[in-house]
Amino acid sequence: MLDRLGQVFRGNEPVAIAVELAVIWLAVFLVLRFLRGTRGAGVLKGVIVLLAAVLLGLRLGGTATDSFVRLRFVSEAVVGTLAITLVVIFQPELRQALIRIGQSRWLGRRDRQLAEVVPAIDEAVEFLSRNQFGALIVIERGVPLAEVIRTGVQIDSVLSARLLESVFWPNSPLHDLAVVVSGNRIAAASVQLPIADASIVPARLGSRHQAAVGATVDTDAIVVVVSEQTGAIRIARGGELSEPIAYDDFAAALRDALRASEDEDGTKAVHA
Repeated sequence: MLDRLGQVFRGNEPVAIAVELAVIWLAVFLVLRFLRGTRGAGVLKGVIVLLAAVLLGLRLGGTATDSFVRLRFVSEAVVGTLAITLVVIFQPELRQALIRIGQSRWLGRRDRQLAEVVPAIDEAVEFLSRNQFGALIVIERGVPLAEVIRTGVQIDSVLSARLLESVFWPNSPLHDLAVVVSGNRIAAASVQLPIADASIVPARLGSRHQAAVGATVDTDAIVVVVSEQTGAIRIARGGELSEPIAYDDFAAALRDALRASEDEDGTKAVHA
């Protein structure tokens, strides 16, 4: 077996081997990073071990010999079946990956989000504020909020002002806690957010504002909060809470927050 393993590497140039190993490592790293925090992460570990064992066995078995022909045939069939199984198991994750690719910077993510998300949230927030209906709207940015989303009720519906208004309507089953917006879709409602330290948020503000700030401490999310007592509108970002924002100024303030978040992401990517 050691001789066979040596032949696998002996017939290749060292540079080619290094490039292949680097590409494989990068692919595995990106997949694990994408799946981190999702239900598919645990399944992937077992799949990688099984797939590695099968592929290594096929490689060591060689193709030039007639030994173990039936075993190799069964192994190749298993690999093909496993590939189809992976598509089924990771269907939700693959779907999210395609959505993220479509929302990437080079395909006009910023313009699309400003054009679709801001008007819908602006219209809903004005309605909620005028009627003093409390609201928490979390806008997901570069850091995935999979763990937070799982604490709520999955919706996965196209974002609209009417849907947001109905969610936060008093006595609605989902009006309590927060809504998470991912891309141009509402991912979940009735989502539990982490509470910020009381020293960060002014004492006159309640737990809704503490949750708004708490969601932005360890992530790059932007949170819009509407006070149930006064109808005041604020934006939380980077662990800080803005001063109350007037109706007429909210859309511009939200656009500025989204643009600033995109610019910071680009700056970090350049310096990384």
